[in-house]
Amino acid sequence: MRKKRLRYLFVCLIAAIPAQAQVFPGYHTSQFAGVHAVPFNPALAAGSRYKWDVNIIGADVKAGNTYYSFVKSSLLSGQEKMVRNVDYIPDTNATRKQYGWGSADVMLPSVLYSIDEKQSVAFTWRIRGSANAGGMGTPIANFFALNYPNPRFTDRNFVSKYAAGNGNAWNEFALSYARVIKDKGDHRWKAGISLKYLGGQASAYTVVRDASFTFNTTQLADINSGRVHYGYNEELDEYTSQDSWSSVYSPFQNPGIGLDVGVVYEWRPDNDGFGSMHEGGPDWNPDADTWKARFGVSIVDIGGMSYRKSVPSANLDVTADNVLVRSLNKQRNESMRRYATRIATMFTPLENDDTYYMNLPTSLNMFGDINLNGRFFLSASATVALNGGEKDDNKTNALTQFLITPRFELKNLGLYLPISVNRFGQADAGFALRAGPLVIGSASLFSNLSRQMLNHADVFVALRVVPIRLGKWSWDKGSDGTYRKRRHNIGCPTI
Repeated sequence: MRKKRLRYLFVCLIAAIPAQAQVFPGYHTSQFAGVHAVPFNPALAAGSRYKWDVNIIGADVKAGNTYYSFVKSSLLSGQEKMVRNVDYIPDTNATRKQYGWGSADVMLPSVLYSIDEKQSVAFTWRIRGSANAGGMGTPIANFFALNYPNPRFTDRNFVSKYAAGNGNAWNEFALSYARVIKDKGDHRWKAGISLKYLGGQASAYTVVRDASFTFNTTQLADINSGRVHYGYNEELDEYTSQDSWSSVYSPFQNPGIGLDVGVVYEWRPDNDGFGSMHEGGPDWNPDADTWKARFGVSIVDIGGMSYRKSVPSANLDVTADNVLVRSLNKQRNESMRRYATRIATMFTPLENDDTYYMNLPTSLNMFGDINLNGRFFLSASATVALNGGEKDDNKTNALTQFLITPRFELKNLGLYLPISVNRFGQADAGFALRAGPLVIGSASLFSNLSRQMLNHADVFVALRVVPIRLGKWSWDKGSDGTYRKRRHNIGCPTI
């Protein structure tokens, strides 16, 4: 299994970039999201409709790439070996660069608590993993992916200005505070901040710059120029295939600090004297959802953590003649430590530090939300990666994405239809359900059900503890029939 995982990571380096995107897409901007909305914009915790909201367990998993497309039936069959051009097809004719990504975000017990109608605090505990790679042109992806070393590529020169692969897994404890900072007339402003304590669990990076090589024969190649920086944290040298994740998990190792900040504006025009539809009912804060439209901006995942490099980590000038092509492969039964050490002895070492700083996938989040009639809503949100450039060797970066979500909301039921497109032009339609304490969905569900070939997918699920009161009161029956009166314009109060 360990060898299979390493081969998968190598494929990601050939055909891969961004990993972190919007968590719980479609549901993440709902007024019922509670503690699940805090990672997207901490200001959403202020003036919450919940006195308290507890997440028991939640997970959001994503994976995708631009180079390989897999036959859906082959993926579902569980077969161990897949055959190229039968079970999967590489995009060998593309003119663009190739990318891939994967992420997992597990939210462990977390809680939001409303101090009063204007301010809230939250504690979130998450274990997160993010891996991305890319920047490699399609000709080089073909060179490594199609029966390497393939004689069809002999006597050809290949050039790559930049290619990189990075991965990071970390523990995250966050304390958040949000409050209404201005409330005047039709306008309400909220602000929030999350301070995070980070504990790095595992990370690795490989960066190739200004590479040029000539594939002379299937045995020999000349590397005309190039610099390679690679490394991983020293704790990984102690990990063996017999170790479980829990046995090596240490939330306070490799410490770092992170920060999220956000603001939200709500437009609250005159509501005909009725007040909230929930007024007089069981809701803790009946004024929470009386906005007609709201807009928010946040910057999340500022910061990072420091690691000590493993001994084999190296910065190399890889210029060399008559390099044995197969010597660049990891050999059977060769440990990662031994492989990295061997590669370092083949080339000229450059100056190298003992530590490295792994940046979080910093992103700019924006959203707009329109309340159509108290039950139907339309929201739009965007995540823009802020550290996706080529200057920093040590980072993972967010997936730039735009999403529109029509939704239907009741107190104990929510239906969400996210429609999204990412920076690579991959468009999706999905579905999410909130039913009492359960939240489940996928932003690519409907799209992938209709496709025969898949190159990306996602799924999320969460279980919460929320105050649920099942009684005769509802928007239509209880509280003097506020929703019915408002809808039919009867029994209007004197203004």
